[in-house]
Amino acid sequence: MDGQISSALKGDMRSLKLASLAPFLFVLLWSTGFVGAKYGLPFADPFAFLAIRVFIAALILFVVAGLLRAPIRIGTSAIIRSAFIGFCLHALYLGGVFFAISKGVPAGTAAVITSLQPVLVSILAVKVLGEKLRAVQLVGLVCGLVGVVMVLGPTFNGSTSIVGISAAFIALFGTTAATLFQKKFGSGIPMLAGTAYQYVASGMFLGVVAIVSGHTHIQWSHKFIAAMVWLILALSVGAVLILLTLLNRGSAASVSSLFYLVPPATAIEAYFLFGEKVNTQGFLGIGITALGVWLVIRKTS
Repeated sequence: MDGQISSALKGDMRSLKLASLAPFLFVLLWSTGFVGAKYGLPFADPFAFLAIRVFIAALILFVVAGLLRAPIRIGTSAIIRSAFIGFCLHALYLGGVFFAISKGVPAGTAAVITSLQPVLVSILAVKVLGEKLRAVQLVGLVCGLVGVVMVLGPTFNGSTSIVGISAAFIALFGTTAATLFQKKFGSGIPMLAGTAYQYVASGMFLGVVAIVSGHTHIQWSHKFIAAMVWLILALSVGAVLILLTLLNRGSAASVSSLFYLVPPATAIEAYFLFGEKVNTQGFLGIGITALGVWLVIRKTS
């Protein structure tokens, strides 16, 4: 009996450790999306790139669900809800970000705009989800926003494309709507099948947009294939499943605050991968951002 209790406790401890690492793994994986876009977009039109990416991700998830004997037939209502979440999260958000970058908007500028998401989610969650914000969480949200602007504010310039900036704001709307809708209506949908249907719906939309607009060019180079493989496995499968799991288990405001850490993480990655410098202001902003996220997600006594 003592041995069984000991084994159960060890299992619980391992689960707790994995759960505590999940937010940091999500930030690490999600932040590489801008790096993947920078590598892949020179070789493909954005909507064609994304359509292929999400269709392959859907196929992978259906196969995994079948191997694990997880439910694939989830009912018409669940498919419709998944399709709407996928349209917002993958078609609007990813499509907006990729299109903005393809129009010359710096990745840092796009990251700053989409990093307004925690503020919008936290405000709307009070009304839509009935969540409550503590005073210390409000302070944390402000700290996070200030930190992000300090890190990436210098990337703004007057020559940035208005169309590209508009696309980045559409991406902001998409990720905000997807977060709220997933939290309110998506928690009961089987994770693997629901996410796969998200990709099918968004892939169909993105494919139609690519064909209608005539932007279907893809150059299958080694760099493009490497970027595609990474974005599918690390982002479309790994990071998205972690995000949906976190939303199912935590408040929308707490999970959304993690997006504040994405631009600073991207800045650090760009420093090591592309030699882009992070000045003293940038490092100070990273520290303020981390403090803000900690204030939002920390547990009360």
